[in-house]
Amino acid sequence: MFSNGALKLATAQWLAGVLLLLCPALTPVFAQTLIQGSGPGDTVRIFNTDAAVLESQDVRKDLPCSVTPIKPALGFDLKFHAGYEVNVPLRDLAGAENTLTMLFRITPDNHKDDPVFFSQKYGVPTIDENAKGDAYLQGSFDLGEGKYHVDWLMRDRSERVCSFYWDIDAALPAKDSSLALEVPPGEIKPTDKEPFREEPPVARTQNDGPLNVKVMVNFAPQNSQSATLQPLDVNALVSILRSINREPRIGKFSIVAFNMQEQRVIYRQENTSRIDFPALGDALNSLNLGTVDLKRLSQKNGETDFLANLITDEMKKDQPDAVIFASPKVMLDANVPQDSLKQLGEVNYPVFYMNYNLNPQANPWRDAIGNAVKKLKGFEYTISRPRDLGNAWSDIMSHIVKLKLGKQTANASSR
Repeated sequence: MFSNGALKLATAQWLAGVLLLLCPALTPVFAQTLIQGSGPGDTVRIFNTDAAVLESQDVRKDLPCSVTPIKPALGFDLKFHAGYEVNVPLRDLAGAENTLTMLFRITPDNHKDDPVFFSQKYGVPTIDENAKGDAYLQGSFDLGEGKYHVDWLMRDRSERVCSFYWDIDAALPAKDSSLALEVPPGEIKPTDKEPFREEPPVARTQNDGPLNVKVMVNFAPQNSQSATLQPLDVNALVSILRSINREPRIGKFSIVAFNMQEQRVIYRQENTSRIDFPALGDALNSLNLGTVDLKRLSQKNGETDFLANLITDEMKKDQPDAVIFASPKVMLDANVPQDSLKQLGEVNYPVFYMNYNLNPQANPWRDAIGNAVKKLKGFEYTISRPRDLGNAWSDIMSHIVKLKLGKQTANASSR
């Protein structure tokens, strides 16, 4: 029944996590390879029993589990991200080592003869019969605009099956209709596991001299108490950097990546023609947000002092065409002192703050970086949705170019 039409089998490359309460973690086993059909008539071979389950559209719980679909949401990378969450009671996985195999099919409404298949296996350790809590699994995939149907199943070695089916709709709001999405309509892609992949080369313009910018980015979660940097936060901050890197009028970049919780600079890149994303990603692996440094705890206003020193040291170092901050909200007990900022004297380049804030209504107050930027007569932008990023960047470039042209005109007239 799966021999007709162009079918595709893809390894599920998910932003997946596993949370087990009171038991060892399940282990992802990436045993599949990516196989793509090349045209009508291609065949994807799966077990007849799996094919029958997917075709039946019956919700089964031989293997007890609860499946919650995740609605498509447009990310800052201009892709629709969708997926599911599944919970399995540990008592139903009790016993010797086991394997959970997931198989699901996504069919676009406008190409019903061209579904995409994803497969993934998870190794299950020996679990005590009295184990409490649930195993938690999460899968995701990327979509273009359109409507889709998902057929999903999971089975164990005993052929117990959990199955579920749902429809999804990836649609742009009218306000976002001008956005150029990364995934074409009706297409399904595995989620990109490499948020720090290298950028393609950019043809830099030489008219009026290339711009030189310094970017200071705080890689931190939206929730300052979180012990991990969430994929959603990484995606947003990296998307801001990619927007800057793709600007052809910028010829030189200086990058300072830091983390307020650890009060340290994580990565630095000086006056280069591109942002080195792989190196930045490697540097972020050193973050250890779940560890409390007793020395830092003993310092009164330690975060404020760190931020004040970082701003003054970096902004005194050179004279770029602009300094751009990017960060989630940084709410501190004390703001950067006015005396620290006075050390900079008169700043003759524009300063911008791209404040990544998914829920500005919950926290409408200006944060420590915003207050410092305001004192420096800079500009602040709230980045809550993908269109905010595009609008903010367009306005930032307008300010930078206008000021540089003004300086060039003034220099020319003084000769």
